[in-house]
This record gives sequence, C-alpha cells and structure tokens, in this order.
Amino acid sequence: LQQISGTLILAVLTAVLGSFQYGYSTGVINAPQKIIEAHYRLVLHGFQNESLISNENTVSVHQSVTMYWSLSVAVFSIGGMLSSFLVGWVAETLGRVKGMLAINILAILGSLLMGLAKFGPAHIMIIAGRTVLGLYCGLSSGLVPMYVGEISPTAYRGAFGTLHQLAIVTGILISQVIGLDFLLGNDLLWPILLGLSGAPAILQTVLLLLCPESPRYLYIKLGKEQEAQKNLRKLRGGHDITQDLAEMKNEKEEAKKQKKVSVGQLIIRPTYRQPLIVALMLHLSQQLSGINAIFYYSTGIFASAGVSQPVYATIGVGAINWIFTLISVLLVDRAGRRRLILIGLVGMCLCAVVMTVGLTLSTTLPWMGYLSIAAIFLFVSLFEIGPGPIPWFIVAELFNQGPRPAAIALAGFCNWASNFLVGMCFPHIEALCGSYIFVIFAVLLFFFALFTYCKVPETKGKSFEEIAAEFRKKKLTEVSGAQAVTEMEHLGGSSDA
Repeated sequence: LQQISGTLILAVLTAVLGSFQYGYSTGVINAPQKIIEAHYRLVLHGFQNESLISNENTVSVHQSVTMYWSLSVAVFSIGGMLSSFLVGWVAETLGRVKGMLAINILAILGSLLMGLAKFGPAHIMIIAGRTVLGLYCGLSSGLVPMYVGEISPTAYRGAFGTLHQLAIVTGILISQVIGLDFLLGNDLLWPILLGLSGAPAILQTVLLLLCPESPRYLYIKLGKEQEAQKNLRKLRGGHDITQDLAEMKNEKEEAKKQKKVSVGQLIIRPTYRQPLIVALMLHLSQQLSGINAIFYYSTGIFASAGVSQPVYATIGVGAINWIFTLISVLLVDRAGRRRLILIGLVGMCLCAVVMTVGLTLSTTLPWMGYLSIAAIFLFVSLFEIGPGPIPWFIVAELFNQGPRPAAIALAGFCNWASNFLVGMCFPHIEALCGSYIFVIFAVLLFFFALFTYCKVPETKGKSFEEIAAEFRKKKLTEVSGAQAVTEMEHLGGSSDA
C-alpha cells in the first residue's frame, strides 16, 4: 500500500466522477418516463391542436410521443458512438487531464438543456440534451479508464480500473433512488432530476485542477522527463519510482519503433490483430451478455412473481449491482482478470438457462417466478464480478502507448454500438421469442466463455510491455507452428520424407 498516496486517491476518485455521470445519465431517463411522455403529449397537442380534428390529433400525438420518447432514449447511445472515435485525438492533443476538463463543457450544456426543458419545446430540448450528454459520455468512457490505468501502480491497476464500473453502477443506483416519485421523479421536479446530470461535471472541473497529468503521457508523448518524474513522485507519495521510470522508458523505446497508430492502422496491422480481437470480444461479451435485457425484464418478472412494489425490487437489483462491483474491486488484483471473467460468463450462462426454465414454467408453477428472481440477482452479481468492469480497463493493459488511444477509441465504439443494437433490437426479438430469448443469451455467453478460456491472457501484475511481448510470443508460436505443418505436408509428399 506504500505506493498509494493521497494525490493518487484524489486523482482516481476525481476521474471516476466522469464514470458516475455516465451511470447517472444512463439510468435517470427511466424512472420519470410516464411523466415526461405526458409532458411531450401536452406540448405536441398544443402544436397540432389547430390543424387536426380531435380523433386524428389523438392518434397523431400518441405516435409522435412514442417516436420522440424512443429517440430521447436511443440518441444517448448514438452520441456515445460518434464521440468514441474522438477519444484518441482528445487524449493525444489535450492530454488526459485537460481532455477531461474540456469535455465537461458538453456535460454542463447537456444538463442545462434538459433542466430547462419545461421552459421550451420539451421533446426537442431533452433530445438535444441527451445527444450532447451522449457525446460527453462517449469521450469520458475512454478518457477515464486511460488516465486511471496510466497513473495506477502495476500491483493495484486492476482495483483502480474497476472503480470506473463501480462509479457507473453507483450513478445508476442513485438515479433510480432519487427518481422515485416522492423524491424527484414527479411532475413538478423531473427537470431537476435530469438537470442534476451536470453536477458531477462541475465538481470534477474544480477537482481536476488539483490532479497531476499522466506521467506516461508527459514522458512518452511529450518527452517532458522532469515534469513526468515530478508528477510520478506526487502520485507515489515520495516512494521509490525507479521501477515505474524503467517501465516508462521501456515503453517509450517501444513506442519509438511503432510511432503513433491510427484506428485504420490498428485494424490492418497483423501485429495488433490478436490484442484487438481480444479487446473487442470482451466489450461485445459485456453488452451481448443479456445484462440490459435483465434490467428491461426485471420489473415485469418481479410483478409476475407477486412483488407488490416491483420498482423497489428493481432498485434492489441496482444495489446488488453495486455491492458485487465493490467485491470485484477487492478481488481483481488477487484472483486475476481472466479467472473473474470466466467465472462470470460461465455462471451467467447457467443463470440464463435457469431464467428460461423459470419464465417458461411460471404460468403453470407460480413458485418458478421466485426461481427467476433468484437467477436475476445471481446473474447481475456474476456480471459485476468480471464481465462488467474488466473490459473497460483491460484494453489499456493490452496495448502500449503507441496504439493505446486508438484501441480504446475502437473498443469504446464497439461497446456503444452493441449497446445501441441491443436496445433497438431487444423488444422485437423478445416479442418473437418470448421467455426463450434467454436461450440466445445463454448460447452467446457459452461462446464468449470459450473464447476467453482459449484467447484472453492474464494481465494481473504485468507491465504494459510484458503483456505486449506475450502477444508477440503467441503470434511467433502460431507462425512457427503453421510453418512446421506446411513443411511436414511438403515432406510427406516427397521421397526425402
């Protein structure tokens, strides 16, 4: 623990305020849905009242409300998809700390648009605000893990990296709680509920002024060795920084050979193919695991099982989410990344099977509803132990300084795009498959578990260069093996064999 200083704790907690805002913005729109839809209906009725007769007006407004509400939810992911490609450019041009400072302008602007929605065309202002917040969250979800990964001591990089996900689920849980109708989720106060999205950005802006820039960025990208050493001493609390400096020097030497890597180069260069496939598959496993479907389905399952206040049970799921993410923080640098992801994926696969059985038989055997509830809680717990938090920070571990910004940008885009697709497609697939939809997730989870077992390396306690070297070694082994097979085939057909 001697490498953990007050400055390091301040810097990490300040950075993950951006992750908290991401979680809050994700969850806050759900609680006041009916109230906001009613406000949309009033606004749209006012606009169309003169041009339409009563019956036509009712149908038109209903269709418009549905369209505008769907857009209000989906546009957040679209904003994230678009801005995720700019993560590398912002991180390299402005640096990690100044980059986080600059994008807070987007967070505050988006929050103001939503907070003032009652004073204008609410549907337009909320959609605009959600778009701007999506742009912010797309950038933040890349910059935060990058900065935290670069300033953390190797031995605690996993635990600090997991705080990104812990802050996200904390934001979701708090948005669920204060979104209850007797707090802020009511007709009078819902604009304040949405406008509070900007509060973490204001706090983070103040605190970032006290945070040191990433020593890796200063030393490797800008060549400012003295400033990098000064910041490193602050982050390590005056303890020995020899090992950190040696690691940065090795990484800089490697970066000189590789130069800056664009997203296009990252995709086409064979050197990065294996770590890139691993990074993208881990992000796909996070979003295609069925976790969003669980949150979509949970209130309905709780209601069918006889829970009188299903909204509180859904908040209970959020609380379990938070507790097990905290457990992951404590476990990740002991048990290792690969093992926790595997445990999570295999366990979630089994839970998906149990949920399918429970949902299918709940109409004839009412107690099966409670089995489904237990499976939901266990599914969420297993997700937060590994598949939820680890993909966010492991990408920074899989790549060294040259390709890291491009890799984080591409992985972020993959995460946001798959999130958007699940959100758009799930209702249609669920209407088609009913309770059997979790069979699809069980098959996907089995595939991702198999991929993790075969292809994902353990990064616990290893330097960035050691991890990169492991991929190079694997590639050489595969190439040598392929050459040996080719030679054997050639000899097998010759008289010299």
